[in-house]
Amino acid sequence: MFLQSFRPAGEKNGNGQADAMMHGETVESEFQRLKTGIHRELLDSLDLSRLAGLSDEELREDIRRLAETMLRTRSRKLPAIDEERLVEELIAESFGLGPLEVYMQDPDVTDILVNGPHEVYVERLGRLQETNTVFADEEHLLQIIQRVVARVGRRIDEHSPMCDARLPDGSRVNAIIPPLALGGPVLSIRRFGHRPLQVNDLLTRGSICPEMLELLEAAIEGRINIMISGGTGSGKTTMLNNLSRFIPGGERLVTIEDSAELLLQRKHVVKLETRPKSAEGASEISQRDLVRNALRMRPDRIILGEVRGGEALDMLQAMNTGHEGSMSTIHANDTRDALSRLEVMVSMAGFDLPVPVVRRYIASAVTLVVHLSRLKGGVRRVMRISEITALESGDYVIQDLFGFQQSGIDDRGIARGHFYATGIKPNFAKRLKEVGIELSDKLFTQRALTGEIATGPVSNIDAIASGNRFLQEDLA
Repeated sequence: MFLQSFRPAGEKNGNGQADAMMHGETVESEFQRLKTGIHRELLDSLDLSRLAGLSDEELREDIRRLAETMLRTRSRKLPAIDEERLVEELIAESFGLGPLEVYMQDPDVTDILVNGPHEVYVERLGRLQETNTVFADEEHLLQIIQRVVARVGRRIDEHSPMCDARLPDGSRVNAIIPPLALGGPVLSIRRFGHRPLQVNDLLTRGSICPEMLELLEAAIEGRINIMISGGTGSGKTTMLNNLSRFIPGGERLVTIEDSAELLLQRKHVVKLETRPKSAEGASEISQRDLVRNALRMRPDRIILGEVRGGEALDMLQAMNTGHEGSMSTIHANDTRDALSRLEVMVSMAGFDLPVPVVRRYIASAVTLVVHLSRLKGGVRRVMRISEITALESGDYVIQDLFGFQQSGIDDRGIARGHFYATGIKPNFAKRLKEVGIELSDKLFTQRALTGEIATGPVSNIDAIASGNRFLQEDLA
């Protein structure tokens, strides 16, 4: 890098080391001043009337060509490696996300968290790490935030100091600025990989075991309603995306989301996204509005990205009235908490329904709850697959079918444990048999399903893959 290439050789310690550090800081400052000057010229030189008609690649090449031309006119010459760094940073500043662009191109980064101009964290491969990335100052960070939201037709300023947006690549952005953010602008980006995780990825990472997957495939094919629960970052959306592969072809799916993240791996999909109230006066379109509209679109199944409010009532109505096999996710700490939160959300619909009525409604609509957790070391696991069988004395009867038992933390700081079957065969197995889907009793025999795992693959992928066309595709 530029700082290293100008550090005097042989100065390892004492005053020599301090002098080298001071010299390196001076050179870095000169680099930043040079970049700032060229960046201003670059913005003045770009033909804005042409930009709308250019592809991303063409725009990047335009910026690269202009930057290299301007660099050649400078009397201050840089080593080749630093010229390339300067050009890449200019492209990022002019077109991308500035200092964050490198993380947007890193397939291992899932979250970018900016607490201020000199405090940037990323989650890479499940682990949160502080970086040495910095912005010049708060104004620089604010410019990047404004560029991000402007690209998707939103704005952020002192009158609208919060913004949720989705980038063209599907990444989800949240920004909040003063006066609400007391320490200065804050930016959070939830990225979605260039190659979404496949079913086999979940198996090889130990997020789920084959027996669980076999049950879920049968349940989805047999149109069992499923709720996926878990905390933030537990993998709910990834799980929902992958379970969609088991939906039989030829069915019409309608997806509803606040911020479009689902990448359903089916052909006949209609994607709907909410709209916030705009500063120009456009009215808000909520998830509840979209669920109601979706019911008029002749869907076979409705996929609600995340249930958050009064739309829970409409979703339950859909599940109870001919749209079996629908799915959604919900933030919750465990299976029972997911059902309790559903009750609260139904009450947000504005109808004063008695709790026993709400519980009967939920118990008749939701059959399976798949609960996920993010454990120590960043690993995601399916912790429980549970069947809601009935109400008894006014409370839900829940039976766990499969689970994950954590046994400790390994020497890398990663949670370890094993998957197991509880020995209970689901009541809905009879419904599946009626439509020609047979679940073997052996699948549910009480036993440990895997040895101790942390991040390695479960042991019997190949056995189940031989009978599963989706896993065969992933393993090919």
